[in-house]
Amino acid sequence: PDVIIEAQFDDNDAEHGQDHLQDTLTDDMKKLSLDTSEKGKAAGVTGEHRTKQDDGPKVNDPRLLPDEFLQRTAKVVYILEKKHSRAATGFIKLLADRNSELFKRFAMFSPVDHRVPRVYVPLADCPPDFVTKPEAYSQMLFICRIVDWKEDCNFASGQLCKSLGQAGEIEPESEGILTEYGVDFSDFSPEVLECLPQNLPWVISPGELAKRRDLR
Repeated sequence: PDVIIEAQFDDNDAEHGQDHLQDTLTDDMKKLSLDTSEKGKAAGVTGEHRTKQDDGPKVNDPRLLPDEFLQRTAKVVYILEKKHSRAATGFIKLLADRNSELFKRFAMFSPVDHRVPRVYVPLADCPPDFVTKPEAYSQMLFICRIVDWKEDCNFASGQLCKSLGQAGEIEPESEGILTEYGVDFSDFSPEVLECLPQNLPWVISPGELAKRRDLR
């Protein structure tokens, strides 16, 4: 009978080469052929007549393949801890389908970091003249925070938090990176500033320099 072997190529196959894979497939085909022959002999002894349609399970049945040729799959069922800040830097643009109901309610946020999904943001969060002059904001950086991502939706849902400024400038780009990684870059409080030396100009004492390594 015709035998079909489905193989899953992995790094081990690449390391051992094509000959190793061919030998493995050949051994499996021999084993399956022997099993088929033994079943045929048993059917001949009992006088049963078997046809191609009722000759038992097919060879490409995953239960008959060796584990090394099977690709294991899994499903995410719960998020224990959110490691990402859910904030991203990117651009906003109008939806492509102007006749859809979503076009009247949402805009599309495209993150600069392609690891972050695109996000539907409410038009209410966008600048007032964004719908009439979207080209004016084509190079404007925004901060968006993801709030939800439903299972049956291709894009996440989020809210625009802040307009950073023109893309390519140092200040907006730096603020966007710090926000994405959750770095607090706000001004120090008066309590923190009081911990600093008050008598200026302040210099490091020779005794302190003697016991430290100077990395300046």
